[in-house]
Amino acid sequence: MKRGLYIGRFQPFHKGHLEAVRWILTQVEELIVVIGSAQYSHDLENPFEAGERFTMIRKALDEARIPRDRYEIIAIPDLHVHALWVAHVVSYTPKFDVVFTNEPLTRRLFIEYGKFDVRQIPFFERERFSATEIRRRILQGEDWEDLVPASVAEYIKEIDGVGRIRDLAKRDKPFPEASSRSP
Repeated sequence: MKRGLYIGRFQPFHKGHLEAVRWILTQVEELIVVIGSAQYSHDLENPFEAGERFTMIRKALDEARIPRDRYEIIAIPDLHVHALWVAHVVSYTPKFDVVFTNEPLTRRLFIEYGKFDVRQIPFFERERFSATEIRRRILQGEDWEDLVPASVAEYIKEIDGVGRIRDLAKRDKPFPEASSRSP
């Protein structure tokens, strides 16, 4: 059986990610979805916790009727040592054969490791389906729900993800009087 690996931060999981999963599952029998940067949350680039991202992915894949026996979801913290990072990922995951990524550094590190077939994923409306764009729209009060699966939009609202992103933007803005205060 051929097993693939797909790494992302999924901040949040959106329809582009879902289409990538669907496409990858035409290439392999089973997929390991890795939630990267698992230790980060509660900042504007990484507003959601690893467990919340896991739930978003599970809900989206259930909504898309992708059988659970076709994938696993694993959260992996960053190591911040490029020379050791691939071995770190391998230590957290079941055996896999193919790495699917469009991220240049991830691609380069797996190629240099030399044990895996590394493939790019077709982009699906990349300008629209971007987690950065979704977070920007949430922050600006613009429509964002049509960019994520319905179950993900519902979950983000359930955990007050919109309020969290807006609060984080207030916190991350520099205030002169805040420079001597701790968070």
